[in-house]
Amino acid sequence: MEGNYNNMNNMNLTPDFQNHQEPEKKKSPYLTKKMGAVIMALCIVAAGGGGFAAGVAANGLSADSASVSQTQPAGTVSTADSGSSSSNASTMASSNSSSDALTVEEIADKVCDSVVEITTEVTQYDSYMRQYVSEGAGSGVIISADGYIITNNHVIEDASSITVTLRDGTSYPATLVGTDEQGDIAVVKIDAASLKPATIGSSADLKVGETVVAVGNPLGQLGGTVTDGIISALDRQIDLEGQTMTLLQTNAAINPGNSGGGLFNEYGELIGIVVAKSSGSNIEGLGFAVPIDTAKAIADDLMQYGYVKGRISLGMSVVDVSNAQIARMYGLNSTGVYITQVSEDSNAAQVGFQAGDRIVTFNGVEITSIDDLRSAISQCSVGDTVEMVIERGGSRYSGQLTLEESVPSGLARTSSNS
Repeated sequence: MEGNYNNMNNMNLTPDFQNHQEPEKKKSPYLTKKMGAVIMALCIVAAGGGGFAAGVAANGLSADSASVSQTQPAGTVSTADSGSSSSNASTMASSNSSSDALTVEEIADKVCDSVVEITTEVTQYDSYMRQYVSEGAGSGVIISADGYIITNNHVIEDASSITVTLRDGTSYPATLVGTDEQGDIAVVKIDAASLKPATIGSSADLKVGETVVAVGNPLGQLGGTVTDGIISALDRQIDLEGQTMTLLQTNAAINPGNSGGGLFNEYGELIGIVVAKSSGSNIEGLGFAVPIDTAKAIADDLMQYGYVKGRISLGMSVVDVSNAQIARMYGLNSTGVYITQVSEDSNAAQVGFQAGDRIVTFNGVEITSIDDLRSAISQCSVGDTVEMVIERGGSRYSGQLTLEESVPSGLARTSSNS
């Protein structure tokens, strides 16, 4: 851990003397989006010694979703990936459904030209720091005639190159317009014209039992595959690789490579972006999609601003040490959420938070896991000032943290979500 813990008078932190009892508590076409983070987390466990903060920093863990935990149980949900014109929402085609439902054949004929295959190359390093390139594949949906395409963040995450292939086999290099990890949505752009954009529907109007059709690129090599089913459930709260998301559930067949593809209603309107399927053994008929009302709002911001307005940044990276054995390995007295890095010139740095601090409470909420922290943050807005209590060197300190907006590097940061 860094810093002089005894010199607290030079900080904006104040001692917190509340009594507190600790709670009891190479190459694959469809790699999941957090495989790299899991590998790094395992490297930390294997490395041992060296101190917690140094070990985390050396392995490059970052972002609020970083986690050190045991293996994931069967039956959980995983991502279904295979691993300037107008720049705002007006580029998207609007809903204009007829009063008569279409057959699956008619839906497929209407929408298949709007769904594309996406292939990526990601430069990675093995344990000996030797460089290699892994390939991934997924799907996307055209949302403007001049080449804007919506997909999942995990489909294009960390890609060094992105290629889009249309239904007719024509391929284009794509550029990344913007991406949002929290919503798992991204927008890419190809230099093309007279494309066929999908007609955007409304996920708010959906009812359980309605017919839906999924179109995508399963296994990264079966582009244009059409499957049908129904809306099985609405507003499912699903923990998807570290993020709690509200998703549509469908029994239409979803497979690796379908991620980023379209889920369409009986009028051929886009009502969801396919994101995940069940990863448990002997489980079928459980697919999930980001509701289009959510995905469209994110895509609008990505096209207009390059990022999603109003997302909160703590100005720090954290890690969830959820296993007592791992905590002991690094000489920690308890499990919990620890700060691994504080961004220079951030509000958190000005308050005095440091790598190695354990977050005890956030805005009055006790923090024992990364989910607790995310939940507490979700109740706040950019510009709010919250009290954060941390533990350092056996003592507790509190600081007033003004929440900043999460903005990609190179873009201006604002102090509110306006």
